[in-house]
Amino acid sequence: MGKIGIFFGSDTGNTRRVAKSIAKKLGNDAADPVNVNKASIDDLLGYSALILGTPTLGEGELPGLSSGAEAESWEEFLPQLKGKDLSGKVVAIFGLGDQEAYGHEFVDAMIEIYTVVTDGGAKVVGFWPTDSYTFETSKSIVDGEFVGLVVDHDNQSDLTDERLDTWLNIVKPALLAA
Repeated sequence: MGKIGIFFGSDTGNTRRVAKSIAKKLGNDAADPVNVNKASIDDLLGYSALILGTPTLGEGELPGLSSGAEAESWEEFLPQLKGKDLSGKVVAIFGLGDQEAYGHEFVDAMIEIYTVVTDGGAKVVGFWPTDSYTFETSKSIVDGEFVGLVVDHDNQSDLTDERLDTWLNIVKPALLAA
C-alpha cells in the first residue's frame, strides 16, 4: 500500500482515468485509486495523505444519484466524512470540468470536498491558478486560485499531462511529509 491514498468519484470514467494517471506518475508512493462508491470512510481515514478527485455534474453538483450519475458517488460519500477529525491529514484536490459548456459553474463540485476536509481540520495543498482557463464563474476559487488542480478534458486535454506533472511536483513533498 502506498503512502498516498487516491479516492475519486466518476460518472463517465474521465476522473478515474486522471486518478490512474496520477497514481502511475507517483509510482510506489501512491496506493491504487479507489472509486468512493467502493470505499468506506475507514478506508479513506487510513491515510494521512490524500488526493481526492471529482467531476462537476448537473447544475454544478458533486457526482451522485440526484445529479444523474449512474451510481452512488461523492454526493452519498461526503456526508459520512462530515464531522470526522481530519487534523494532521494533508489533502490535494483535483476536479474535472468543461469551461466552454459549463463556464457558469466551472468545477464547482471541488469546493464541496474542500469545505468538508477543511472543516474537519485537514490541510489542503495544491491550489491552482485560474489564468489559463476561460470561464464565467466558479465556486471553487479561494483567495484567487482554484482549491485544486483543474482538468478540462473536453477542451484542453492536450494540457492535462503537463498540468499533472506541474501539480504533482507542487503537492508531492507535502503529501509525502504527512
